[in-house]
Parts: sequence; structure tokens; C-alpha cells
Amino acid sequence: MHRSGVTMAWNVFKFCTALRGLGSIMILLVLGIIGVTYYAVVITNYGPALADGGLDSLISLCVLIPFHFLLVMLLWSYFSVVLTDPGGVPPKWRPSDFDEENGDVDPMIGLEFDGASSGLQQSSMLGDSANPRVRICRKCNQLKPPRCHHCSVCGRCILKMDHHCVWVVNCVGALNYKYFLLFLFYTFLETAMVTLCLLPSFIAFFSDGEIPGTPGTLATTFLSFVLNLAFSLSVMGFLIMHISLVAGNTTTIEAYEKKTTPKWRYDLGRRRNFEQVFGTDKKYWFIPAYSEEDLRRMPALQGLEYPSKPELDIQGFEHLLSG
Repeated sequence: MHRSGVTMAWNVFKFCTALRGLGSIMILLVLGIIGVTYYAVVITNYGPALADGGLDSLISLCVLIPFHFLLVMLLWSYFSVVLTDPGGVPPKWRPSDFDEENGDVDPMIGLEFDGASSGLQQSSMLGDSANPRVRICRKCNQLKPPRCHHCSVCGRCILKMDHHCVWVVNCVGALNYKYFLLFLFYTFLETAMVTLCLLPSFIAFFSDGEIPGTPGTLATTFLSFVLNLAFSLSVMGFLIMHISLVAGNTTTIEAYEKKTTPKWRYDLGRRRNFEQVFGTDKKYWFIPAYSEEDLRRMPALQGLEYPSKPELDIQGFEHLLSG
């Protein structure tokens, strides 16, 4: 039994090390796919028609303008996720109502899920169930804010961690979750648009007629269509999933852990749930940034404090005591 546990821990360690090693390879892969797509759409298919004039030139213009706009927003959102720290626990962090002498804290803070396990674990809290304490990370050996989880790949606790994404070579957490959602949103729009724009060329590829272009340009168009079709379908699924998570004010990890919890204490209604991710300023909803006003007056955007339903806090505390 002990040998099996050691083997599993070793395999997990090697897996996490491999994910860290991907690094810039995944970024180069993303840029490579974008480059192939750009060559197929702009250089091969629609760019040359701009000089022809007439209807063909107008159609090309109607394709290239939104194509470049979506590409800029996609890249802006992507590198915002890659370069933005998802949020770590500040050094010597303590809850605002933490009792330094006794180590006590508001019992409601103890009603959190821990790590990758489901339910409430007494081992993740200091003290017994009759006197709940704030959670502590056994790997970092530090206190954990609400909704914070430890990432084995990054080797640290991440505020409101959703998941570690190999495509962005970073954790997705409190400070970059909005940017990740916008990356999915603009990626879906861009790939769907490219798929539709290259569909006539893809159909012509299997026709008996003569197709203009060199074998290289035809192969690039074919590859770009297949890649963008695959990404548009897969990203659409992820986007739908994350929209439902935002609507319920939960994360991927929390959605898995609270399967046995019918009521979620952080679910404040769809509008307020949405604002906790995107802010209240509508001018900033579709760009990877926040207004200074939202950052100043909305603690949830900083990842350390989250409003919750008081009645569910009390019910959850009573359930913990009765358990």
C-alpha cells in the first residue's frame, strides 16, 4: 500500500514537472496556428482580391476588417492571461477578523472546500468541528483565503483557482479569469468566422474543377480550415461550460467539489455573479482590463474577499456542527 502511494506521488510529480516544461512551447504552438490561419485567410484567399476592385474587393474588405479586429482582441486577451499573475496569497495574510492570540476566526470562513477533495475536511482546518478555524494549506504551510486552492503545477496557492491551463502556461484564477473567458470568447468568434470564410475553398478542394493556387497554398487552406473547425467546436463547449459557472458564481474546482451541496453560499444571482468577474463598468466588459473604480470598490476582483448569502452561511455552519 505504501509502495503504491509512493509510486502515485512520483507519477504526479513527473506529470506536474512535464507541464511546467511545456512553457513557451505551447505559446509558440498557439502563435503557429494563428500564423497558418493568417496566411490562409489574408495572404492566400482574401488579401489578393483587394486589388481587383468591384464586388470581390468589397467582400474581401468585409472579411478582413472583422478578422483583424477579432485577431487583435484574441491576442490581447491571450497574452493578458499568460502574463497576468492569477493571484497568490499575500505574505503573512490574515483574515480581517483573525484573532492573533488564539488563532480564532469567524466560523463561516471554515465552511470552505479544500484542495482537490470533496466536502469539508477537518484536516484542512485548525481545530475541531465544534470550533472551526480558518483553513491552512498543508503544502504551503500558510493560511488560505476563501475559495483558494493549491496548484501542484505552480507549486503555490492560487486565489479562486479555476484550473491550470497548459494553453496559457499559467493558472486561471481570480485576477485573470475574466481575461481567460474573453480569450475563449474571441477565439470562438475568430475560428468560427475563419471556418465559414474558408468553407467554399474547402468544398472546392474536393470538387472536380480546377482550383487556383499552388499545392502549398491549397494545403495551407485545407489545414487552416480543419484546425479552425476543430477549435471552434471545442472552444464553444468550454465557453458554454464557463458561462454556466459564471452564472452560478463558481469555478471548475468548486463545481466538482460541491456536488453534494444543493445551495451555494456565493451564488448571489446572475447579475451580481457576472459583475464579480467582469465588473460593473460596461465599457470594460469586452476588454481584458478593469476600471479603477471597480478595482477600488469591489474586493471580489482582488480575490481575497467574497460576499455571500448570510442565511446559507448559518445553515452551513449548523450542518457542520450537526455533522
